[in-house]
Amino acid sequence: MSSPWRSSPKMKSLSEVFGTIPVPAGSGFWKNLRAFMGPGFLVAVGYMDPGNWATDLAGGASFGYTLLSVILVSSIFAIILQHLALKLGVASGRDLAQACGDAFSKPVAIFLWIVCELAIAACDLAEVIGSALALQLLFGIPILAGIVITIFDVFLILYFQNKGFKVIESIVLSLLIVIVCCFAYELFISQPSIAGILGGLVPQTSVVMNPSQLYVAIGILGATVMPHNLYLHSSIVQTRAIKDTVEDKEKAIKYATWDSTISLGLAFFINAGILILAAAAFHGNNLKHVADIRDAYQLLDPVLGSQLASILFAVALLASGQNATLTGTLAGQIVMEGFLDLRIAPWLRRLITRLIAIIPAFFITWIYGESKIGELLVFSQVVLSMQLSFAVIPLVLFTGDKQKMGKFANSPLLQGIVWVITAIILGLNMYLLAQVLGFL
Repeated sequence: MSSPWRSSPKMKSLSEVFGTIPVPAGSGFWKNLRAFMGPGFLVAVGYMDPGNWATDLAGGASFGYTLLSVILVSSIFAIILQHLALKLGVASGRDLAQACGDAFSKPVAIFLWIVCELAIAACDLAEVIGSALALQLLFGIPILAGIVITIFDVFLILYFQNKGFKVIESIVLSLLIVIVCCFAYELFISQPSIAGILGGLVPQTSVVMNPSQLYVAIGILGATVMPHNLYLHSSIVQTRAIKDTVEDKEKAIKYATWDSTISLGLAFFINAGILILAAAAFHGNNLKHVADIRDAYQLLDPVLGSQLASILFAVALLASGQNATLTGTLAGQIVMEGFLDLRIAPWLRRLITRLIAIIPAFFITWIYGESKIGELLVFSQVVLSMQLSFAVIPLVLFTGDKQKMGKFANSPLLQGIVWVITAIILGLNMYLLAQVLGFL
């Protein structure tokens, strides 16, 4: 019987860490879950990067709790789509980029690669600016100097990856715990409205009808469901050493889905927490103009009456920026190798990814000043959202293909749901584009 794929991958996805983490055979639920926990955390950090901070702050300060429903819906979309990504990686033994490179013609594959690189650059731009902002807020380092400093992140990542992929996952988890603790404190002292939160979780028509709300909402969508995370997850789930059997693949998909769902639930808490904090501290005190991370930092102490509020805010920002750096640089390596069958030294690939982000961030800040940083962050997330369909559509096509996926293909119900999600994402982006171009 001929293979449904045109050819076998020329190399394993992230070959230096492929299948390096052992999993127990026939153990109980918790032992298996512990073995498979990790990739979900790496994916989740991409859902709480500085770009998320910018869109969530803008949404909370300007519109109160209204856009909480957008974060909730986006998180549900993310959980479903990341499940498809990990399932593709486990069931087919190839990541999404490799699958696209195999299924599509070379021109189409190159186009998808370019689009994905733009998404990674937009994401890394947010990490660079966010980390530079945090360094300025905590240590008084000028933004331009902070942007240059972020280049050394590349070498730190490489150093820790050489220690084993589990080390990377442990670092990410530690930084996540820092972020959660910081925001738990911020939310406690901000005393948000419980009724407002519950009301905000219910979708409002104003989100679509109000152009300002829609712009921020799509930015939240782009910041939450990130296209390169789909490529990333389909790859790093293969770091677990599983046998090429149906039983082992079923087990891997089951526990990887638990890992992903738990991790993205945590990301929802962080994103919702940022928006709730902004709604309670700023919108509730008639400070609706606060849409900039720096303004938020400066106002938190006097508004909340705590000297720790702004410090913990900046610490969490730095942790999120450093965490999200990992996802962008790893995703860059995955898409280049998968789409182009081109392998270069990981340190060089990551340096290229970082420079693509640093150069525009440096010159925009230099030319226009630091006042444009907030706008740049929100814009980067809208760009991410615009690229999303180009990753989601191939993913849905592949995971719904019974020839390619066998018994792991999406059920008719799941396939219908993901096509609806795809249509919503595509429709919202087309609507926004029409508004930007002046057609609406």
